[in-house]
Amino acid sequence: MSLRGLDGGIAVADLIDDRPSQGIFRVNSAVFTDANLFNLEMKLIFEQTWNFIGFESDVANPHDFFTSWIGRSPVLVTRGKNGTVRAFLNKCPHKGARVCHQEQGNARAFVCPYHAWTFESSGKLLGIKEKAAGAYPDSFDAMDHGLELIARVASYRGLIFGSLSDAVGSLEDHLGSMKFFIDLAMDQGEYGMEPIPGRSVYTFRANWKMQLDNGLDGYHLTTAHSSFVDIMTRRRLGQGNTSANSLDFAKNMGALQSAFAFSNGHCALVNELPQSERRPFIDMDEIRARVPAERAQWVDLAYNTLVFPNMQLIQNTALALRVIRPIAPDLTEMHYYCLGAIGESDGHRALRLRAFEDFYNASGLATPDDSAVYELCQQGYQTVGDPWLQGYMRGSDIVEQGASERAKAFGIDAVESATGMIKSGFETQLHAAYRQWATMMAAAPTTEMGE
Repeated sequence: MSLRGLDGGIAVADLIDDRPSQGIFRVNSAVFTDANLFNLEMKLIFEQTWNFIGFESDVANPHDFFTSWIGRSPVLVTRGKNGTVRAFLNKCPHKGARVCHQEQGNARAFVCPYHAWTFESSGKLLGIKEKAAGAYPDSFDAMDHGLELIARVASYRGLIFGSLSDAVGSLEDHLGSMKFFIDLAMDQGEYGMEPIPGRSVYTFRANWKMQLDNGLDGYHLTTAHSSFVDIMTRRRLGQGNTSANSLDFAKNMGALQSAFAFSNGHCALVNELPQSERRPFIDMDEIRARVPAERAQWVDLAYNTLVFPNMQLIQNTALALRVIRPIAPDLTEMHYYCLGAIGESDGHRALRLRAFEDFYNASGLATPDDSAVYELCQQGYQTVGDPWLQGYMRGSDIVEQGASERAKAFGIDAVESATGMIKSGFETQLHAAYRQWATMMAAAPTTEMGE
């Protein structure tokens, strides 16, 4: 079977050229452009696994709510009056309109903007406009008119995940070794971590997997972000603002870097930067007094991670969380959050914000570079030349199967590991994501495929 619209009758399973014994890993550019593939991704990946949907801190009180997305499905998350957190499809059962179009807030009831059907924060129907005059049949009264619960909702360390499929395993099993990095992030705050109010939202005209790739790609730093590197150098020399970042890239390029591929598509790139290059807003003395020693020692690591398929947790210039929302094969919406310790000092919070704005913000020194390059790649994928991309083999010659010594030092169970100098800019960690993509896409039904 082959996907309609792909020349040469190539099968979905053949779009990832994965030959570990030969050190070959390639991705066919059709995975970034084909509309049929995109539709399958929504059905077979986003609708069939756990997705990050929001923060517990945004539903801290009864009747708090926020809206989110799982693939193409709008989601409404609420805390009912009894304290229970629920997640619903944000869709009125009457005519299908999105019931709530605010990002977050506190409301005892939600009123559909189309015909004013009204629902409690628990999802239960409160009332139907002019119901008595509606001449509804008895069969209508026998129906459930409340908001539809999604199949699964669960949280880990303040992060809420949801699934449209009831067939998924537990959230903790899904996260696996990624819990190590989530723990490191959340351990920064004695009372937990929260998204600092305000966030950066923007779109780029390219496929969602460009962000998946780039978020764990250290290889592009000194080219795509050369202006950022130059500014950091000027700051260290006292020629500019030193209130945000003034990293020493020459020193950092000599640091140890590890690339880890995990089960379920998760992956991580870890940079063991010199102590002088680590973040000043992390109070390591306070953390060591509170967190088990085997984990506390790693809290100020620099890392870029992917929780497949839609969340990236990054600690470099600041602690940031990215949410990837695919809209079309060539259109993606990004939500960026700067995470801060609940109750931290004004000084530490200001440092976090300045560092986040400096690098990650949509108007920062790095994000516009990335978005521009994504769009250049999307244009390149349209060419009629060789469709195979070779951007996943850097580091393949030193990949270890299973957990390396560095993985064991961190206490994580990797499927593949690679360790070397930071300037090597590994790409092998991305194997996990594309292997998971291939595994989930292999379930494509015959109705979605054609010879």
